Amino acid sequence: MAKASLKLPNRIVVTLEGTPDEVKHLLDLYGGQEAKRPTSPGRTRAARKPKTRASSSGAPSDKSDGNPDLNEIVTLAKDGDEAEAIETQILDRTAQVDRTLLALYIVHEYLDNGFWLTSGEVKKITTDLGISISQPNASRTLSGSASKYVIGDKVKIKGQAVRYKLSRRGVKYMKEVLAGSANA
Repeated sequence: MAKASLKLPNRIVVTLEGTPDEVKHLLDLYGGQEAKRPTSPGRTRAARKPKTRASSSGAPSDKSDGNPDLNEIVTLAKDGDEAEAIETQILDRTAQVDRTLLALYIVHEYLDNGFWLTSGEVKKITTDLGISISQPNASRTLSGSASKYVIGDKVKIKGQAVRYKLSRRGVKYMKEVLAGSANA
């Protein structure tokens, strides 16, 4: 008896046992081609496409870079180059738009705009900074009054998380806020 193992393109490992001719025939048959599942007569199955993430050229594939390190964002806000301006111009004031955009600004300026943030992640960051904004309020702010300063990865649909990045206009606005010349 001869034995052989092969890994199909759909990641299923198949172990074969039989005469050398049978094993060779099956390896030749399925070795280089994708195996097809038998279906009952008169019934066909729709092929399922594997779930993929968008490429980094356009929409947010930055999601695929892994989860953002929220503690690093908090540390940069507290200890970064602009920490004093952040404290006086944003953390000590009550402007919810500025507080909500702060996390996105830190990602843009200090983390090379490396990933997108959801309203839930903004909530966690603001809570760690001591200026807690609830997730629904962060979501409402990002899709409402702060929408002119952010870019979303998709249209907002109830129950689905939208990831945001700061737009060019948002970066300009946050720099003005930190300089003390704007606070709308």
